[in-house]
Amino acid sequence: MDLSVVVPVFNEAGNIDSLLDEIRTALAARFEFEVVYVDDGSRDGTADELRAARARLPELRVVTHRRSCGQSTALRSGILAARSPVIATLDGDGQNDPADIPRLFEVLEASPPGAGLRMVAGYRKRRRDSWIKRISSRIANGVRSSLLGDATPDTGCGLKVFYRETFLELPYFDHMHRFLPALVQRAGWGVTSVEVNHRERGHGRSKYGTLGRLVAGIDDLLGVMWLKRRSRVPEIVDAPDALD
Repeated sequence: MDLSVVVPVFNEAGNIDSLLDEIRTALAARFEFEVVYVDDGSRDGTADELRAARARLPELRVVTHRRSCGQSTALRSGILAARSPVIATLDGDGQNDPADIPRLFEVLEASPPGAGLRMVAGYRKRRRDSWIKRISSRIANGVRSSLLGDATPDTGCGLKVFYRETFLELPYFDHMHRFLPALVQRAGWGVTSVEVNHRERGHGRSKYGTLGRLVAGIDDLLGVMWLKRRSRVPEIVDAPDALD
């Protein structure tokens, strides 16, 4: 299997079928793939739509949380269930464009083995969000980038392609999805950003409030800064074959 697409969702009824059809259109002619949806305790019709979609889409697999655990935990559940060594992630609201996945995949796979590239992150240069969300995101990205030095213009973009084993070696904590590029770099690997399309939300509404995200983000940022200060990446000059 070439690729596992992991999509965490919470109360995204109305966005399931259209996004699944777009994923299939973008990937079917080029990849052997699966789509892993993680229903993070939705309380609307999301579960019903996913059950109906499974009957018509053999590529679809569904992981269900009894109660909502948050996006980072849902993402991790999907990646644990995934069967491909390469993961693509998408937000479930339809704002990420699945047509961008092959391009990010190609950038990752084209990197020479010695270059250490392990993640390609989407960059929403032209965002289709409210003005307050765009401004708050720009400020948050600027503060984060200056403090963590991750050189990633849009760490909050849900569209990313990376190696499964890389993610599973990262420290796990709630809200870690906001800091994946910095965590990958902390482990000594490379990250690059590629501009991607961004669209207006089709149905439903955002699950994140500006104030709540800011308060949680400060706490998380301090934690990631602590992790970076305590990290040491050895330069291995000799090792058994298993570590080469």
